[in-house]
Amino acid sequence: MMKRLLFYLLPLIIAVLLSSCVKEHPKYIIGVAQCSEDIWRNWQNSEMEMEANFHEGVELRFAAANDNSQRQIHQIDSLVDSGINLLIVAPNQFSSVTPAIDRAFDKGIPVIVFERKTDSQKYTAFVSADNYEMGRVIGEYVAARLHGEGRVMEVLGLKGSSPADERSRGFDDAIAAYPGIKVVAKLQGDWSGPSAYQAVKKWKGDLNTIDLVFGHNDRSAIAARKVFEERGAKLPMFCGIDGLPGKDGGIQQVRDSLLDATYIYPTRGDQLLQLALDILDGKPFSKETMLTSALVTHENAMVLMLESTEVARQADNLGKLQEKAHSYLEQLATQRVITLLALILLALLMLTLVLYILYHRGKISAQRERVVNNLWNMDVPAMEHTEEAVSQQQVEEPHSPEEDVAAKESLFIIRFKDVVEARLSDSDLTVDDLAAAMNLSRVQLYRKVKAVSGSSPVELLRSARLNRGYQLLVKGDKNISEVAYEVGFTAPSYFTKCFKDEFGISPSDLA
Repeated sequence: MMKRLLFYLLPLIIAVLLSSCVKEHPKYIIGVAQCSEDIWRNWQNSEMEMEANFHEGVELRFAAANDNSQRQIHQIDSLVDSGINLLIVAPNQFSSVTPAIDRAFDKGIPVIVFERKTDSQKYTAFVSADNYEMGRVIGEYVAARLHGEGRVMEVLGLKGSSPADERSRGFDDAIAAYPGIKVVAKLQGDWSGPSAYQAVKKWKGDLNTIDLVFGHNDRSAIAARKVFEERGAKLPMFCGIDGLPGKDGGIQQVRDSLLDATYIYPTRGDQLLQLALDILDGKPFSKETMLTSALVTHENAMVLMLESTEVARQADNLGKLQEKAHSYLEQLATQRVITLLALILLALLMLTLVLYILYHRGKISAQRERVVNNLWNMDVPAMEHTEEAVSQQQVEEPHSPEEDVAAKESLFIIRFKDVVEARLSDSDLTVDDLAAAMNLSRVQLYRKVKAVSGSSPVELLRSARLNRGYQLLVKGDKNISEVAYEVGFTAPSYFTKCFKDEFGISPSDLA
């Protein structure tokens, strides 16, 4: 019975343990399709991850296309197929990834377009800084620094991307008011430092004639500076856009005079993720959000650097605290599993104990019923079948030879039983004594008893003594030693050993 119960309980136990170990399914899965992988986007991704830690059940899935539109199309489709609840996408180019964005939107997935525009109208919200305004402000700054006259080199961002087009247009519109400023080179890059380096290096003009280099991002401006340094040319002023905080960020480069100015292009990954959650939770949100930014020059770079360093330090501390919190939560989850396992094992032990007790009691009860009602471990004729009754039956009724043999065997067993019971308390009783009392030799007695009962006379004698001991213990008016001596055992310890061998329990369980 116990084995069958464990057989049915085991699958349930395993299911409970597995359900305790399986990671809880997130409430929201948000896909982030970045057009490239660089310091600016890594910072933004970190901000989104940091913000996600403050919201339970949020999973972020990132993909970076490395400025490859076809790769980004494939990544967007893959994110959609993976079961995301919302898509955040920075389109690599203005129109190239539009079909993939449209497919996601048509499947009912909210889409947030950030930083770069698309020609599709199938989006839920748009978040960006004003790239035209950035280009215009940089243009005004350049005009002021050059006092309205000079030669300018412009290193463009990725062709066909909205930030590059808008920054260039804003810059051109600003310096158009200053006829003495000439843009003598518009070199095509793709936002990366290596592309800007190669574009400037391949330029055929005289680098010594350049008064200012405007890179569409800080990496492009720094890469252009490297070419000037390698050529030994006169260093002009260098301006960029991004203004990232932290080591080797644009703010530090302005402070260290590697750049003359930069424009902070806010990442705001935390705000971006909060917008996504507002959309998913059905809260009010703005369809278009323009992020504010500011120009960084030598005058304010030190203050901004100190502020950004402090923010970065606090973010690092917060990250460490969150790592500890995650570690504590993992330990707590492990402890819960261990506790659950311990409780299950304890329940199994208790169940085993209860089943054992019930089994033990049932066994004792069955033994009690059998032994109390029968002294012999064999079929013994009823008490009314006395020797006279058998003889009378033989006279009154004809019988077959088989019935005659059975009657003789019954009579033999009755006589054997009477002889044994008469001297049951005699510890000196031997098989020879029993044989003499029945007018048989020792060998004859052994053969007849073995043939009728299947046991030897010694075995039947010991069984009868133990059964009588059982009956006396059940009555409860004698202790174990008294019972042992009364049923023919010379040592209570030996009686206890034989009793356990016979019944599987100790005499003390009945006494």
